[in-house]
Amino acid sequence: TGVPRCGAALHEPNKALRIELNANANCIWQIQRNANQTIRLIFSHFKLAPSSSCETESIKVFDGPSTDSPLLGQVCDDTDAVPVLESSSDSLTFLITTNSVAFTRNFFVYYYFFSPGSRTDNCGGELTGPNGTFSSPNYPAPYPEFRYCVWHIQAPKNSKINLQFQDFFLELDRNCQLDFTAVYDGPTTNSGLLGKVCGRAQPTFESSSNIMTVVLSTDDTNSYRGFSAQYSSVPLPGPTEPNTTLTCSSDSMRIVLSKSYLASLGFSEAHLQLNDPSCRPVITDSVIFSFPLASCGTIKKDEGHSITYTNSISLAPAGSGITRQKNTEITAECRMKSNETLEVIYFTKPNAIQHMAGRGRYNVSMAFYESELFSKPIQYSPYYVDLNQTLFAEVTLHSTDPNLQVFIDTCTASPQHDFGSPTYDLIRSGCNKDDTVVTYPAFENHGRFKFRAFRFLRSFPSVYLQCDVVICDSNNTNSRCARGCISRQKRDISPYTWKTNTVVGPIRLKRDLRAAEYTESLTEAEAGKTPNLQQYNFYTLAFVVLISNILIVVAVILKHHKHQAGYSYKNIQSS
Repeated sequence: TGVPRCGAALHEPNKALRIELNANANCIWQIQRNANQTIRLIFSHFKLAPSSSCETESIKVFDGPSTDSPLLGQVCDDTDAVPVLESSSDSLTFLITTNSVAFTRNFFVYYYFFSPGSRTDNCGGELTGPNGTFSSPNYPAPYPEFRYCVWHIQAPKNSKINLQFQDFFLELDRNCQLDFTAVYDGPTTNSGLLGKVCGRAQPTFESSSNIMTVVLSTDDTNSYRGFSAQYSSVPLPGPTEPNTTLTCSSDSMRIVLSKSYLASLGFSEAHLQLNDPSCRPVITDSVIFSFPLASCGTIKKDEGHSITYTNSISLAPAGSGITRQKNTEITAECRMKSNETLEVIYFTKPNAIQHMAGRGRYNVSMAFYESELFSKPIQYSPYYVDLNQTLFAEVTLHSTDPNLQVFIDTCTASPQHDFGSPTYDLIRSGCNKDDTVVTYPAFENHGRFKFRAFRFLRSFPSVYLQCDVVICDSNNTNSRCARGCISRQKRDISPYTWKTNTVVGPIRLKRDLRAAEYTESLTEAEAGKTPNLQQYNFYTLAFVVLISNILIVVAVILKHHKHQAGYSYKNIQSS
C-alpha cells in the first residue's frame, strides 16, 4: 500500500491501508478530494492492545479535514462490530492513539468515495415476516465492487431468527479484511456481532430476539458469486423465569437480560457492570452485554477437556426502599467443548447469586495457499495440481482470544466427501504419517503444514482433506498442543482441550483437466463447431513430435543393424 508508517494525506478515489503501530503512537490520516461525494471508511480488521481502555488507546474518526471536525465515532479494544463510518462531505480524518503497552497493533482499513442514493449504492433492504430469502447483488454472477449492503430482518414478536446461507462464496483472506459478510444480533450494526465470514462456507446464525441485521461489504480486488440465504423464525419460550440468555461464540460472549426479570429482582438496568466497570450494556427492549471473549475482565481457565471463560455482572439496588444482599451478581460462563453448540442457563432462587452457563464452539476454517508465505489463498475450487506438487495448507482459528494455540492432530485424505473408505493418513495423533509432510511451528491462531500431492490422486478423480484440530491455552505447558506427536502407547494419557474438524477440497490432477478440455474440443468438432485453435495447435504439434521421434528411433536401430538387415541408412533418410 506504500502508506507512511504514521499518518498520511490521502487524495486517491479509493485506497486500502495496512497499518502497523507500536506503543505511544499518535498518528493522523486525512482523506480529502474535490469530488462532491461521500467517503465510506471501513476498519475491516483491527487489533489494539488487549484490555486497553478507550481513554488511552483508540481510533477516532472525524467528519471533516482535521481532528477539530465533529467526532463521527470511536473504535476501542472492546468494540464488538466491524466499524463502518461515512462522512457528510468529501473530507474525513482519523486518529489512532496507542498507550505505553509493548504490543504490535495491526489495522486493515480501506475507503472509497461514493454517491449516496445512487444506483450503484442501492442494495440490501427490509425483510419482514416469519421467513424469507435474499441474496447478494447479481447472484449467482459475481457481485459488484465497492458495495455496502444492509438487510434488516424483522420476524414476528416473541420469536427468534435462524439464518442459513445455502450458498456462500466470497473472497477469502486471513481475517476477512477484503470482502465479508457480518451478522448482528439486533436492529443495527451496534447490536452485537454474531460473526464475520468470508471464503467458501455454509454458515448459520441465530438471534436472541426477532430482529437481525446482515451486512455485505466488498472491495475492488476479486469478485465471486456471493451468497444465497434464507431465514426462518422460531417461537421463543413463554414468559417463564429464565428471561435471560447467554450466547457463546468463537469470538464473543453475549448476555441478554430481560428488564422485567431484573425488575422482579428489584434492580435497574442503569446499575449494571462487568468485571471491568468500563464495559457497559446496550439497552434496548432488553439489557445486552456483548463483548470479545478476552476482554472486559473475562477470566479464562483451562480445564483439560474444555476452556472456560467467566465474567460477572454486578447488580445494584433499583431503589432505596428495597433491601437486597450487598454483593448480588450474575455469573456468566462459556465452556468451549468439542463440537457442542448448546447454550444452557441455570438459575438459583431470587436474592441469591445467579449463575448462567453456556457451551459454545470455536470457529475454525482451512484453506490451501500458493506458497509457504501463506499470503495468497487458493480462491478456486476444484484445486488442480500436478502429481508431487507441494501443497500448503493452513487451519485458522477465528477468535478474539490472543492466547490460544492451534494444533493439527490428524489429517486424512479420502475420495469421498463424507470420508468413507478408502482413506489415507497424512498426520495421525500429531505424528507425520506421510514422508512428505512438514509441519510449521505454531503461529498466532494458525496451524500450518505442507505435503506433496500423493499417489492417491492417480486412482481417484477427486480427493478431499479433513483435519482434526485441537485448540489449547497457549500458556498451558502441559496441554495436548504442547505434547506434539503422541505414539500409540501414550495416546490415552493425553487429553485434548477442545477438538473439531474442518474439510477442504476437492483436489484434482491437472492432467484430468487437460483430458477434459481435449474431450470438450473433440465434442465441439463432432458438433460442427471449430475447436479452440490453441488446443488444436497443441495436439497437432504433439502428434508431429511423436512421429518424428519414432522415425529417429527406427533409423538408429536400422543403422545399428544395417549389415544384417541389408538396408542402406541413406535410403531410410530419403524415405
